[in-house]
Amino acid sequence: MGKLKVSVSILSADFSKLQSEIDRVSNADMLHIDVMDSHFVPELTFGPVVIKNLATKLPFDVHLMVTNPEKHIEPFAQAGADAITFHAEAVADIKKVIDKIHAAGLKAGVALNPDTPLDPIEEHLESIDRVLIMSVFPGYAGQKFIPDVVPKIKALRARYNGEIAVDGGINSETGKIVAEAGADILVAASFVYKNPEPAKAVEELRNCLNN
Repeated sequence: MGKLKVSVSILSADFSKLQSEIDRVSNADMLHIDVMDSHFVPELTFGPVVIKNLATKLPFDVHLMVTNPEKHIEPFAQAGADAITFHAEAVADIKKVIDKIHAAGLKAGVALNPDTPLDPIEEHLESIDRVLIMSVFPGYAGQKFIPDVVPKIKALRARYNGEIAVDGGINSETGKIVAEAGADILVAASFVYKNPEPAKAVEELRNCLNN
């Protein structure tokens, strides 16, 4: 496994000063943008215009928690997304959506809720760039990590060479647990932005395997 990457979710940032909040985590590897439609999940959040107007050199890791992810691919691609992850639970044809993301020139990721097994993505693993294992049920920041997902991470790592990201209740302790299980990318929101110095929290996550 290479160096552990940290994707900072702006869900826990102060939206009234979003640009400066992003500047405070410039040492992250990417920014995780949680897109919610108030249908697939209860909350309603960012649209393409938000990332289009953010000034950062960090890649945008867009997580579509929406019912019809296909219709959001092109707008987010044009806004500057680098990767788009959609939920296996939200679509009937996983491969079709993966192909559409690749056709837009972006990395394609598939997310699995805590209670979703690996079965839906098994036959598509070769075409998926990143699998996002949800370690909380999606929709709200600040939830507690669900340890039942650890065996799923290990099982996925045993048969998948792409990137494994884990999102939900990630801190330096749970980050170490999922990294040891095979995760490459830690997605964190509350742990980073509740720290008075968010950049230090990013480094703490990146180095959690050494502690």
